[in-house]
Amino acid sequence: MNLSSRHWLNYHHLFYFMVIAEEGTVSKASEKLRLGQPTLSAQLKQFEESLGVKLFDRYHKKLVITEQGKVALDYARSIFKLGSEMYEVLQDRLAPKRVSLSIGALDSVAKQIVLQMVKAAFRQSDCVVTLSEGKAEELLELLAAHRIDLLLTNFLPSGTGLKGISHRLLTQKYVGVFGAPKFRGLRKGFPRSISGKPMILPTYDSKLRFDFDQWARRQGLELNVVAESQDIAVKKLMAVNELGLIPSAAHTVTRQVLSGELVELGRLSGVNEELFLVTANRRIENPVATYLMEQFSV
Repeated sequence: MNLSSRHWLNYHHLFYFMVIAEEGTVSKASEKLRLGQPTLSAQLKQFEESLGVKLFDRYHKKLVITEQGKVALDYARSIFKLGSEMYEVLQDRLAPKRVSLSIGALDSVAKQIVLQMVKAAFRQSDCVVTLSEGKAEELLELLAAHRIDLLLTNFLPSGTGLKGISHRLLTQKYVGVFGAPKFRGLRKGFPRSISGKPMILPTYDSKLRFDFDQWARRQGLELNVVAESQDIAVKKLMAVNELGLIPSAAHTVTRQVLSGELVELGRLSGVNEELFLVTANRRIENPVATYLMEQFSV
């Protein structure tokens, strides 16, 4: 491609867009930038036309950033952050900053695995790690918008939800039912023995909940659900305190089993929990994220 045919980015327009997005309205942005509102609105319109995308939807004079706008905002912040850093480095005012790595994890992912990933990142590079937790759909949106670099998840959507997304299976473990030592007698006659017993289950945001419900129906079990939570730490705490039984992948309760706080009552035939590491395809790769995507194991 020769220089005359290349599309050049107007960085003034990009900066104006970023300020508008962060301030929320053209009027607030115009005050901050000390520019007239008509001028700023015209600059934003020119920027959208040059990109060929809508950065904002307009509802009754209110601006609502679009999904493409969110992606552009993420890049804008990175571009101007790097520009400021370049200036400081060239002035010998500071050394280049450490690589930043943002990791998202479902609440249901064992915290021990998140810790293992953070340790692996530190071994690879002197980096700064940011951790986020949430639901699968929310974290996948952040991943697609490049707001996080990697996602640890036991739920992988299909179809268009995976467009531009790469994933790797980290591990596959059997799922069992675990309870406090007072429930040890339920090992005999499992799984019929747990029918009607208090159960602490994941919410329906989790694939494990659907798998467990189907397994229970096949076994003809009566489910007595006393609590629901997506947070594995909360479920383990309730189980240790004898509030009920929990279905869980074995590796997520290893410490509690070894300490005697929980005992395994039986395994769910045909039910496994898979753990995936997911990333979004991007032109400029994060070197630490690339390393973990290729090399991290549990």
